[in-house]
Amino acid sequence: MYSIVNTATVFGIDSKLISVEADISEGMPIFEMVGYLSSEVKEAKERVRAALKNEGYTLPVKRITINLSPASIKKTGAGFDLPIAVAILSAIGIINCEKMDKICMLGEISLDGKIQPVNGVLSMVTAAKKNDFEIVIVPKANLLEARLISGITTIGVSKLSEVIEILNEGLFQMEEIPSVNGDFPIETEYDFEMINGQQALRRACEVAISGMHNILMVGPPGAGKSMMAKCIPSILPAMDIEEQMEISKIYSVSGKFDERKGLIKNRPFRSPHHTISAQGLVGGGQYPKPGEISLAHKGILFLDELTEFAKSTIEILRQPMEDKEVTISRTAGSFTYPADFVLVAAMNPCSCGYYPDLNKCHCSRLSIQRYMSKISQPLLDRIDICAEAPTLNFSQITSRGKNESSKDIRERVMRCQQIQQERYKDYSFKFNSQIPNSLINKFCNLGHEEAEFMEEMYEKYALTARTYHKVLRVARTIADMDGDDDIRIAHLRESLVYRGLDKKFWEVTI
Repeated sequence: MYSIVNTATVFGIDSKLISVEADISEGMPIFEMVGYLSSEVKEAKERVRAALKNEGYTLPVKRITINLSPASIKKTGAGFDLPIAVAILSAIGIINCEKMDKICMLGEISLDGKIQPVNGVLSMVTAAKKNDFEIVIVPKANLLEARLISGITTIGVSKLSEVIEILNEGLFQMEEIPSVNGDFPIETEYDFEMINGQQALRRACEVAISGMHNILMVGPPGAGKSMMAKCIPSILPAMDIEEQMEISKIYSVSGKFDERKGLIKNRPFRSPHHTISAQGLVGGGQYPKPGEISLAHKGILFLDELTEFAKSTIEILRQPMEDKEVTISRTAGSFTYPADFVLVAAMNPCSCGYYPDLNKCHCSRLSIQRYMSKISQPLLDRIDICAEAPTLNFSQITSRGKNESSKDIRERVMRCQQIQQERYKDYSFKFNSQIPNSLINKFCNLGHEEAEFMEEMYEKYALTARTYHKVLRVARTIADMDGDDDIRIAHLRESLVYRGLDKKFWEVTI
């Protein structure tokens, strides 16, 4: 985002404040740009030079110097074109610079003077508002997106000549455009009503979403794991306006935002293919953009066929799953993107997919161990719930009984989450899965009998400290679903059933 005075002030795509200075002086005719610039910013001088010529303005035969400061910040993107052009026009007296101390603008300029759209408008307009700018001039194609930010005047332009007229005449009137930020129903293609059988897996999914816990589904091919995962968005709670804005900013920076639909209303559901690279998953590039984990922010990241992902790729998830954000460092600087997602993963129990059905599975013990070792224990420790998806029999597949719909499940999920939001209203977190270790004893306090039970389970199943806390958080969610203020042994037992891939956990009786 760019403010124009006699010099120009800029908010880059990462919302950092930058100044654009134009100086025209005597000397050898040259157009020079400095300030730690990327290639697309360096190319702006050719676009701006041609655009000014085709708009009827001749650059003086003098030394023109453009400085983008501070020089320690890498400047990227084509949105610098418009402020550079206006700064030059201001320096040669074509534009009156007295009115421009509270004006921002951005846009790419084509050779004929047209203003082209750019990415990241939503976050840049937000930054302009926070820095007390009053007016923002954006490409007309980005105007709907800019109007999603209230409390600041946003003006759309399509030609450089329009910008000159607006600035010289003071025509800072917002044109009327249809509102795009109305209420929209949650759009889902799949419903739990479509799924026959798998009652235990349905229950596990409900527990997972009620407390926003990570979940791993394990079962043979055709058991319905992928279908179940695709139904999960239908029971997710609606987002508030702050969450909608936060997600919309991420998609705006990524160039995936459709301003015609207004703010993003539905929680994201991202399902990358297992061939995805580490950079595609967490974000990257020379000038890093958000990856799949950030595009899934406040929603679902579904990793189907988890063991087929490169181990080095999925291991990268460990830190973002704990910190709820990812920091990508490059020579251009460090970029931090939010990554508060619910991980939903699915996998087969062995390479052929049918273990422990020995009538179908002929994998050796060594083969099974090698297959399971593709998922490290530290990653499994960060998954709250592991649910088994058994093979369906013929009667279950062909059952014509009415299954519970997503609408009914979602109502229970919302009631459970309302309990959590009321409990944590004075804290920075909202859900049971986010309870920090320092507050575990406060919100997951166990009675004498329950504490003795967990001590026995801790020793019997060789739980880690992280796993123990995960069990308590899931038990807290199950207790909330049952409407209990206290965690009971029954809640702990069900939570233990959801713990890990080791078959000994499935022997615990609920």
